Amino acid sequence: MAKTITTDEALGLVKSEDHIVSGMAASEGREFFMNLHKIADKVENVSVDNCLPLAPYPYMLEKQYADTFTVNTWFFSPDLRKAFKNGNITYIPNHLHFAGVRRLDNKHVNLYVGNATPPDKHGYVSLSLSNVYEKTIIEKADTVVLETNPNLPRTHGDLHLHESEVDYFVEVDYDAPELPDLAPTKKDEMIGSHIAEFIRDGDTIQLGIGGVPNAVAAALTNKKDLGVHTEMLTTGFMRLFKSGAISNKKKTLHKDKMVCAFALGTKELYDFIDDNPEVMMLDGNYVNDPCIIGQNDNQVSINSTVEVDLTGQCASESVGTRMVSGTGGQADTAIGAQRAKNGRSFISLYSTASIRKKAAEGRETVSKIVPTLNPGAGVTLSRNDVDYVVTEYGAVRLRGANVQERVEKLISIAHPDFRDWLRDKAKESGYLP
Repeated sequence: MAKTITTDEALGLVKSEDHIVSGMAASEGREFFMNLHKIADKVENVSVDNCLPLAPYPYMLEKQYADTFTVNTWFFSPDLRKAFKNGNITYIPNHLHFAGVRRLDNKHVNLYVGNATPPDKHGYVSLSLSNVYEKTIIEKADTVVLETNPNLPRTHGDLHLHESEVDYFVEVDYDAPELPDLAPTKKDEMIGSHIAEFIRDGDTIQLGIGGVPNAVAAALTNKKDLGVHTEMLTTGFMRLFKSGAISNKKKTLHKDKMVCAFALGTKELYDFIDDNPEVMMLDGNYVNDPCIIGQNDNQVSINSTVEVDLTGQCASESVGTRMVSGTGGQADTAIGAQRAKNGRSFISLYSTASIRKKAAEGRETVSKIVPTLNPGAGVTLSRNDVDYVVTEYGAVRLRGANVQERVEKLISIAHPDFRDWLRDKAKESGYLP
């Protein structure tokens, strides 16, 4: 059975050269990682894998610890972006459904640290807010430490562990990390309304993270019998369910259930999923497998990107070589949705962005539909896998279109101030005669 220890005792388990894996987002062991820097003078060359970390942990943010701790991440958070200049943070290219599986092909895991609910009367804990890669890593790690927290929701699915499968428990008492429920902007609402026009009663929905997905959710309250198969369960989904738009009764896979791999949102969302048999949190290697997603008839995938070139390539994780997020499940869900009978995939973006020029030169507005991607940008979604692209100026379908058709379609939803420029660049590139 698992032994209960203190945070300091958990930190004492770390040895030089160890490879540690953290739970994702709200499933990270907050007390352990908030204090990890305190052993920097006792260990050397420790690496930590994380994914969308939600707290400002000193070990990964403060330059003085960069020689001791290397941070490998599947998805950048704002804090990681700020600390990237320290030189010890690097990205793990991945499709989310392969994140844990393929990492294990590359690295042995010495220590897994995450959180969970306290054991129930049968000795089982719930991994609560994420099952993306956590259980996969736990099965292979030398040592497993779980912070047991009574404030976490006990969720259903295949994310339960018996205490005999855990080495150590650390009892904690902190609030589950929340993702603020930001109100959509006017542009978000315009894009959301364009996408909502393509959503039919009975469709099964996947939504990504950000203002546009929130706006889409808000625009779907008049729909009926929607289903949910999504990597991330958000507060927007909860509101759709409470509005009566989601019933899951028309799903062809996991009928009557909302399926997800992790949840991140407000306390209201966490209260909703607590001991709720309507919600199934399944292994991300399964949930995000395009072959599984494609078994949902009428599956719809809705995600956002940073920029799109005139042939349809989507750079959603970086601006040039500068990482801003990660691939996540964008390719998983976009490809999976298009495998489905009557499936559709939507990639959204604002038509323009305001960027900072050189020092003392102010800001300038640039088009996010571009002749070519910024040099070094990661192609998150291949042009071969793009279906609909949506801006505040409308939605166009690229599926099956040739390059000339794609150029014309994308120019039609670019900001009017940039359409002539894009057309001239397309001619220079030989995309248009």
